[in-house]
Amino acid sequence: MSQHHQDMQETAKPGATAFLVGVRLPGMEDDEVADLLNELDELSQTWGLKVVGQTTVRVRKPQAQLLVGSGQATDISGQAQACGADVIVFDEVLSPSQQRNWERVGKSAVIDRQEVILGIFASRAQTREASLQVALAQAHYELPRLKRRWTHLSRQRGMRGGMGLRGEGEQQIEVDARLVKTRIVRLQEQLNVVSSQRAVQRSRRLRRPIPVAAIVGYTNAGKSSLLNALTEAQVLTEDKLFATLDPTVRRVSLPNRQELLLGDTVGFIRKLPHLLIQAFKATLEETAMADFLIEVVDASSPHTDDHHQTTRRVLGELGAGDKHVMTVLNKIDLLPDPIARRRLQRHFPGSVLVSARTGEGLEELVEALADELGRMLRTIDLFIPHSRYDVVAKLHRTSRIVSERHEDDGIAISAAVPHDVLPSVENFLSQNDVTC
Repeated sequence: MSQHHQDMQETAKPGATAFLVGVRLPGMEDDEVADLLNELDELSQTWGLKVVGQTTVRVRKPQAQLLVGSGQATDISGQAQACGADVIVFDEVLSPSQQRNWERVGKSAVIDRQEVILGIFASRAQTREASLQVALAQAHYELPRLKRRWTHLSRQRGMRGGMGLRGEGEQQIEVDARLVKTRIVRLQEQLNVVSSQRAVQRSRRLRRPIPVAAIVGYTNAGKSSLLNALTEAQVLTEDKLFATLDPTVRRVSLPNRQELLLGDTVGFIRKLPHLLIQAFKATLEETAMADFLIEVVDASSPHTDDHHQTTRRVLGELGAGDKHVMTVLNKIDLLPDPIARRRLQRHFPGSVLVSARTGEGLEELVEALADELGRMLRTIDLFIPHSRYDVVAKLHRTSRIVSERHEDDGIAISAAVPHDVLPSVENFLSQNDVTC
């Protein structure tokens, strides 16, 4: 048996040579297909594949057997062999049966974009939570694809569907399926424990009601670099896709004695596998729980609008589609043309131009964040009699206490109070805070 006919997990792995296939479906433009194929190239290299060639095929109607027509499949397989590719990587999602059919047609292993993304996530996971989430997504991905292993085994033994092997294979598939299902249950249980610990951490933060903003955006837009620039947190930053998988929460001090918690999140990408969104939902809940979102957009990219739309679509899947969003256009050091900058700001009204790398625009961003908190909170001075400690307790639950001083006849409190709490405490405003 040749190296090309070994099991998928043996062939499609970092270090293998890859031939990429872009698919133009009805309604897609040439430049969109080319951009997606370039992104697949970057994804493949990020995972560690060595890209040796690529092609694009037009598909008028997706075919159930191979996605593409049989003639196109033969042509793709021939090109991949000519380039010496170990693996063919499709930009479109392939069903388990399509992958099996492909590996019967060609002499290369065949995977799709989502398997590459899963591989990247697995290599990037730094914490136990991220590792569990990736393992869960991989198990869900593997379960319907178990039959591929036995397709390879039938070739290896030269029996090609012989009754003995088919019976053996079917029995083993059932055994493997039970094992994978058991692993899914175990991983989910372990993940539930870790997620509950995260919930405890979140509740502790809520007991000190400092506003929380989640930094979101397309992968490699510079979210972690921006977090570093604002907080000096030294979160891992690399010029790679999905450099950050594990959420990081840091505090930043703003003008007027204001504080804000900033949370970094995993980057989004077009065609992000739904099973990954589901697996990472506990982590991404930080986004849905935030008071507002900071969307970081790579201003130097020619595809800012596509990246923006992808981010908004994923936010909708996470239940955070209605959150207030502040848009930050990062990497403006790579966009020196003032006309191009103004055009981009018109396209994203109310956005802030920054460079996390050079520091340009960071002061303006800090001011914008302070203004945003000003719309959410009002800092007031209160004097509350000792008999109304229930009001003091409510302030501690709902507001950020700036200072608190106990006097003979009451308690003087300065607090940043949410606007919906103001009516219940306005009777206790000190004379300095009363306006006529």
